[in-house]
Amino acid sequence: MMSWQTILAIGSGGFIGAVLRAYLNGVISHKMPHDIPFGTLGVNLAGSFIMGLLIAYFMYSTIFSLHMKSFLSTGILGALTTYSTFAIESFLLLNSGQVAMALANISLNAFGSIFMAGGGFYIAKLYLRA
Repeated sequence: MMSWQTILAIGSGGFIGAVLRAYLNGVISHKMPHDIPFGTLGVNLAGSFIMGLLIAYFMYSTIFSLHMKSFLSTGILGALTTYSTFAIESFLLLNSGQVAMALANISLNAFGSIFMAGGGFYIAKLYLRA
């Protein structure tokens, strides 16, 4: 069972992550209008990279408490990355007949997020082992 402190850490981080997602998504979408939802892609890639960095820090360092880990990963990044938004945007592209754009969006989000998470992890791992 989670402590009230962990629940509070996740909830407050989720608030920050959700607001940050809406803001960044709007800024990116405004700067890069396109059929592919680049705002969602941007937050998914950035969030995946940051998650990779954090997980490496969590594994190779003891500077973060359990509550801070929950605040940062489950809270902020859980709300920042937008896979439910990604799913509906991909569906809407498919449903409107924009199959190529939907496949590009799916590929960029799925493979880009994995690549960015791995990149963040290895950068942090190299830094922490130096």
